[in-house]
Amino acid sequence: MFVPIYDDNAIENIRFQYVTYSLIALNILVFGIFQGGFQGLHPTLDTILTASFAVVPTELLGQLPPAGSPVPQNQLPVPEALTLLTYMFLHASWWHLGGNMLFLWVFGDNVEDAMGHFRFLIFYLLSGVAAGLAQVFLTPTPDSLLVGASGAVAGVIAAYLLLYPHVWVWILALGRLPLYLKAYWLILAWIGFQVYSAMTITSGKVTVAWWAHIGGFMAGLLLVLIFRRPGVSLFNKALPKI
Repeated sequence: MFVPIYDDNAIENIRFQYVTYSLIALNILVFGIFQGGFQGLHPTLDTILTASFAVVPTELLGQLPPAGSPVPQNQLPVPEALTLLTYMFLHASWWHLGGNMLFLWVFGDNVEDAMGHFRFLIFYLLSGVAAGLAQVFLTPTPDSLLVGASGAVAGVIAAYLLLYPHVWVWILALGRLPLYLKAYWLILAWIGFQVYSAMTITSGKVTVAWWAHIGGFMAGLLLVLIFRRPGVSLFNKALPKI
């Protein structure tokens, strides 16, 4: 649909966006080292590690997987509840990782600025947990693996919508068309596309966790009211178009 490139929205309350950049670095390292992104991991081990630390709805709910389930059985003994945290640091491909990290890079620093480092980290993780639970209870394919930071990042996007809706953002639409839009236009279009996609999928193989995106976004809308710094107002910064 589109990818954000840059927002002209300087940080004001923190010296540097340590948590945002640390999350990006950690996601890259996990995919590169432990998922074989740097081509150093045996494919079989990659599959076992991914299945062990991903969220699998049937396993989290204590159900037996259906016959022919794609989830390998020789997994590591990872507590299922823990996967609600670990899944958001796994990705299916470099493209999957890159898209999520680009959204986090553009929007995360200002949300971290509005919350502070520690609050932002907790906010991010809680958004990811909420996203995972939404996918578990609403997915039409309960034996599928859930991986990726998109649910947690959706929470960040939602927080940005309430904090800085009028900031102008450069995006790349359809992979090639640069546009300069207010944040609320593109974020509302983004969540509208997620809802439409989730509601129109009824069966077949689901490769995008639409419900996780929606769950993370809804969690972000609520959690930003709790985790923003005292004195940080909503609907902040009406920056001029340049």
